[in-house]
Formats: sequence, structure tokens, C-alpha cells
Amino acid sequence: MPFLCLKKKKSPVPLGRSIFQKHTPPIQQNYQALLESCLKNKRLFTDDTFPAHISSIGTGALLKKLPRNLQWKRPHALHKSPVFYAANRKQLDLCQGLVENCWFLAALEALTFHQDILAAVVPQNQSFERKYAGIFHFRFWHFGEWIDVVVDDRLPVNEVGELLFVSSVYKNVFWGALLEKAYAKLYGSYEDLQIGQVSEALVDFTGGVNTRIKLAEAPPDLWAILTRATYSRSLMGCQTHLGTTKVLKNGLVAGHAYTVTGIRKVTCQYGPENLVRLRNPWGKIEWKGDWSDSSYKWELLSPKEKILLRKNKEDGEFWMSLRDFKIHFVDLVICKLTPDLMSREDGKKWMYSWKSGRWVKGSTAGGSLGFCNGNFWMNPQYWLNVLPVEDSKKSPSACNVVISLMQKHSTKHRNGAPHLFIGFLLYKVGLQYQESNRKLPPGFFTRHQPVNKHQVFLDEREVTCDFHLEPCVYVIVPCTLEPQQESEFILRVFSRKHILREMGGNTSFTLSKEIVDKYEGKIWEDFFTKHFEQNPEINAVQLQRILNNISWRNSQSFCLNFSLNSCQAILALLDLNATGTLSIQEFRVLWKRLLFYLEVFQKRDTNRSGKLDLVELQAAVQETEAFRNLTQDGKGIYLRESEHFLTA
Repeated sequence: MPFLCLKKKKSPVPLGRSIFQKHTPPIQQNYQALLESCLKNKRLFTDDTFPAHISSIGTGALLKKLPRNLQWKRPHALHKSPVFYAANRKQLDLCQGLVENCWFLAALEALTFHQDILAAVVPQNQSFERKYAGIFHFRFWHFGEWIDVVVDDRLPVNEVGELLFVSSVYKNVFWGALLEKAYAKLYGSYEDLQIGQVSEALVDFTGGVNTRIKLAEAPPDLWAILTRATYSRSLMGCQTHLGTTKVLKNGLVAGHAYTVTGIRKVTCQYGPENLVRLRNPWGKIEWKGDWSDSSYKWELLSPKEKILLRKNKEDGEFWMSLRDFKIHFVDLVICKLTPDLMSREDGKKWMYSWKSGRWVKGSTAGGSLGFCNGNFWMNPQYWLNVLPVEDSKKSPSACNVVISLMQKHSTKHRNGAPHLFIGFLLYKVGLQYQESNRKLPPGFFTRHQPVNKHQVFLDEREVTCDFHLEPCVYVIVPCTLEPQQESEFILRVFSRKHILREMGGNTSFTLSKEIVDKYEGKIWEDFFTKHFEQNPEINAVQLQRILNNISWRNSQSFCLNFSLNSCQAILALLDLNATGTLSIQEFRVLWKRLLFYLEVFQKRDTNRSGKLDLVELQAAVQETEAFRNLTQDGKGIYLRESEHFLTA
């Protein structure tokens, strides 16, 4: 079977079983409003959404490491002159605490070489003096959008006032501890930071797209890849092999995350040597082999080059040869930044697009081809048009395209539920299929082979593949390994030039200027935001109230009211996992649909009666393609309640 499943652990999700719960977005708090309120009332902020309580630490193995008399204290109680950030520092100078989150620190270390990105994650205009109110905020990329996470500055300490988790080498600096607290809040608790991958944190800090290279199977042009990654400002991390001994004789830490901080080609007496510079996020314990601080290899360089590169001090940073790097590290993660953050490579511009979707049992959770269940075609399908680039020095068949599929956590806690095995297949689409916006039928997938015929399914948050594609139209089919498993996901494409859209839905309709002027714009966005600030998830009664507060009128001033039954039906269509609520993102989908249907209604109501007769209704149904889907024989039509609401 060409489709592989790489299991890091035994999958606890049996065939056909659903573990899906709607992804719970973080609670959005207005930092500026909370700060001003605290200053006005002369009180320090206390965050009830992530309290100074054992529940914020977690319920797992971390509890066994805690001191009996755990306390929560603010920095002013820990140091007479606390500061938020130490300016002009080129290294983190942070120490890992009881939480085993070296992967978090290794990713954070990579940001020190990109101060603009670090400043975006850690806003610098925060202080323990000017406008201090015990409140701080940080920004993370979270499943497709940048969010602001607010925390108070109560930190867990032991009986002598030492921070239990991340701390700074400089005891009066607290930005690292507060950032870790915000990250723990984002993912549910400190316990949820215990195990992770540097690749996940790199994405959370940048919104970038990861490429993973197995160093045991490293391509011959690995050095060229590292050179391009460095030039384009990509962030890089790596991990050592697991072992029974924590610190190995060669100075490396087993099963530990490191940051790749630089590369250099040097000229030795015997010829050129490719070197990789790495940093241990602990700030100590270094490599002891060739090109370490005390290695004889430095004597083989010119005095000028030796002075430039060699730093004989215990700071956690060291050089090693590319050959040793491939031997002693498991994989290399390269996080390619989004176009707004990356440098232009040889003056080239890059672009990226993303779409959100979900696999729903009985509807769009078709599973992979490997299960031969005949439902693969039911998975969401995305049209990718790879376009030629005029300034490309390569042949037209060498367009670099990175495709990433990320599944969303199904619980509030990052480690609260196992990941599904996910992957995607990429197919080249012939001209005969390019005219229709409908999903490709089952027969297409039995007659055609995917471009990535050896796709590997992984039980990880994100699966990414790097392709070299000729300019053409392709279809991407994201799927779970097993059928009938549910989850939300986001699909991202990164390339020089492309168009990405979902198939099978009316996603390309254009609203008239009259409709747009009346029902879209900032005033409406503010109206909806106001409602969802009070209720992040709305039920049928709240939906009815919102819709009926809007003046829905056609040209004959016919007034439209939504009944409670209608709103309950809308919820059932938009929210098939039966939570009975809508998020603001789902409401935006509904809003655009309603505007489209309003416009079609006005257009097809030719006699201006405020109702559609049978002929008018037939024309409206054909224009909206409501509830249409070809059966597997390609002849009949059947109704699926989820279809047009799911594909917005």
C-alpha cells in the first residue's frame, strides 16, 4: 500500500470512532481596556480566566515536582527593582524550570536573531513602572490568526521566592516567565507545555510553514538548503536522538531541542569545511567534539577567521561540522516565514493562502484511499492553480510549492486528546475537469494517481510537504488516515504565485454594490463584534435576536423575521457536531450566505410579490446550487443537509 502511517505511539482512536469536539478558541480579552480600567480604579489586575490556582498548573506529572508550599507572587514581591525586558540582549538568558519545555525555549531562542518578530510576540511597551497595573499581554499565531493573550503577573514560586518555571539569568527580568504563562494559558495549563516539538512553537511564534528533514536521509544539497533558509530569514531548530543517559559523553543532551543559530563555510589547511552553529536553550552544556570551544580544529583556520568564529565560553552555543550534525541529530525543522516577515530571496516575492475546513462524520470524513471504502471523494477538495513566474530562472516545471495541513486541538488543553493521523493527496487535474466548481467524482480518484503517491500520514498537529510542480491546476484532498474521524483543520499553501479555492461551494459569487453598501462594512463588523465579545458562542435564541435586530427589507419593504425554528435549523446545518452554538467565524459564513440568498431572492422574485412561485424557486435553486451533489454513478442527484453551509 503506497500510503504510509508512521506511529509515534499506538493510536487510541479506533476505526470509525469520532473524538471530535469543536475547537475552543481562546477567550479574547481587551488588554488596553483592562489596563485602563485597572489604572482608573487603582487596582492590580487578576485574571479569573487563568487563576493563581493549581488548576492553571495542571493535573498530571508536573504536580509531583511542585513544592508543598507553592505560592503565587507578583514580581514586585520578588525583587525590589523588577524590569520587564532587558534591552539589547542578543541571547535569551532564560533558564528552564520544572516544566520540560526545552522545545519552547529553543524556538524562542531562534527569535533573538529576528528582533522584529520577537517584538511582535513580546510587545515592548510594557513595564513594571509606567502604567503598571499587574497586567501584560503577548501575541501568538493560533490556527490561522494572530491572537492577543492577556495574563496577570502572579507567578508560581517556592518558599524562598524562586520561580518554579522559566526564569531569567538576571533575577530582576520577568518577560520570559510571563511569556511562558501566556503560552500555558493559550494551551490550557503549564502541564500542557511538558511535551512538545520545536516545530510547533516556531509556527506559534511566526505563523510560518515548517519543512522537516530527516537527517539520516538528508538530501545531497542539505548545505544549499541551509544557505537558502538562512538567507530568507527562516527559523531553524533540531532535536537529538533519545537515550537512556540525559547528558552524553560528547556533551549533547539526549532527546533535547536545540536552535540552529547560523552556518559558515570555513577554509582549513586541508580544504573547505561546512559548519553549523547551535545553541542549547539551557544556556550551558555544550558539544565536546570537533569544532567545540576547546577543539584543536580551530588551529587549522586563519587567525582572522578563528577570532571571528570561536567563542571559548560556556554559554550553550557551539559549532560542529555538518557531517557530525547529520549523525547526532534526528531531524532539522525549517520554519519558512510568511511573506510579510521574510526577506526577499534574490528579489523574489512569495505569497501564501489558507483555508479552514472540517471533517464531519457521514459527510466530509471520507478517510484515506488506503481503506478502499469508496468515500475518499467525500473529503473536502481544494483547487490549486500553480501559476508561472515571469522572473523565474528555473524551468517552468520547477515551481516550489509548500503545502501544510494542520489539525486543530479538539479540547481546551493542548494534550487533552490524541492527534488523528492526517495527510493529504495532491492530484493533477485535466482540462475536462477545470471548468466546473463541483467536487471531483469518485471515478476521478480511481483513474488517476496522486503526485505524492507515497504520502505519509502522521499523528502530529501539522503535516507539511515541499513540492516542485509545473504550472498547472491541481486538487488537494486533505484527509484522515481512517474514515469517519472528525476534526477541524486549516490548509495552507506557500509559493511564488498561485490561486487556492475550495471546490463544491459557491465561494466565488459576487454581491451587488447595493447589497454590499447596505449590509457589509465596518459598521456591520463592529455590530457583530460587539455581540460576540459578550458571547463568544451564540445559541439559537441569541442568533434570532441578532438577525431580527437587522432591517431585512426588499424593494417592496417586505419585512423578514426569523423564527426560533428557523434559527435552530440554521444551527443544525452550520454546526453538525451538535454543540448547538455558533462562533463569530461561523457567523461570518452564515452572514455572507444570507446576503447571497437575499440577492438571489430579489433577482428571482420577478413579480415583486415578496414570495417565490414554483418557477422562480426552481431558478433560485439552480443559481445557488443549493443541496446539489452528484451521486457516485454520476447521474442522479441527492440531498445532503450539510453541503452548502460547510463549503463557505
